[in-house]
Amino acid sequence: MKIIDSITVSDDVTLISISNTSADIDHIAKVFNMFSDAGINVDMISQLPPSGANSGFSFTVNDNDFISVLDICAELRKLNGEIKISVSNGNSKISVSGEAMRDLSGVAAKIFSAAASSKADVRMITTSETDVSLLVVSTDSEEVVKAIEKAFS
Repeated sequence: MKIIDSITVSDDVTLISISNTSADIDHIAKVFNMFSDAGINVDMISQLPPSGANSGFSFTVNDNDFISVLDICAELRKLNGEIKISVSNGNSKISVSGEAMRDLSGVAAKIFSAAASSKADVRMITTSETDVSLLVVSTDSEEVVKAIEKAFS
């Protein structure tokens, strides 16, 4: 049975992580509306579990939007001086997709083990029923793809 239908790599990805910010969905919506209003396409999104009234989240954008991202981050700091923002560009997103993944256990574990075997610097993980995406430092992407291909061959 073929488990993986495709492995795709998107280069030039910036990771933005915002912590110590309001866990309120209205606030989160305002933050993402700021990026939307600036014409910035947001991709991978991962939220931390709330701790009281605060939470955090990470998301990715294209490296070409780096300067605009920094401008919005400066605006966010003006609104709340307590938030912590980290920005890391020069990453690659590796997406492993397959319809068979929907009903199979252990696929994510196999992908994570393959990434670990390549000693990759994995910055973020997002999943759906048929997709596992890893954000890695760009210099690691080729080795991670090879390791995943080997694991599923």
